[in-house]
Amino acid sequence: MRVFLDTNALVAAFATRGLCADVMRAVLAEHELITGDVVRAELRDALETHIKLPATTVADIVALLRAQEVVPKPGKPSEVPARDPDDRRILASAIAGRADVLVTGDRDLLAVAEAVPLPILDPRGFWTLLSKAE
Repeated sequence: MRVFLDTNALVAAFATRGLCADVMRAVLAEHELITGDVVRAELRDALETHIKLPATTVADIVALLRAQEVVPKPGKPSEVPARDPDDRRILASAIAGRADVLVTGDRDLLAVAEAVPLPILDPRGFWTLLSKAE
């Protein structure tokens, strides 16, 4: 399965232990992780500015993500009406990357799930999906 992890899922995966870290490990071990330039930029900023991880740790995380499939910043945002313009770029990235699912904790993205041509699940919903597939 091609899985696009949103910024907040990645921040939680790298900054804490718990569900998002488990999701990240499962995706890396058994699926294809897709990320985008938009998400990587947001992630770098969040890890450096908000979480205050050391620069070397952030560089290692970015290198790990760069080794996966990376969708270039889309030329135009998705047409789906989302409150945050950056979310429209994330949607466009997930669609351009032919993701099978977008995993996010962002309520704004989850709110537009019905209008997007791919499933958008929160981390718990994705974990449940993985559990049922076993």
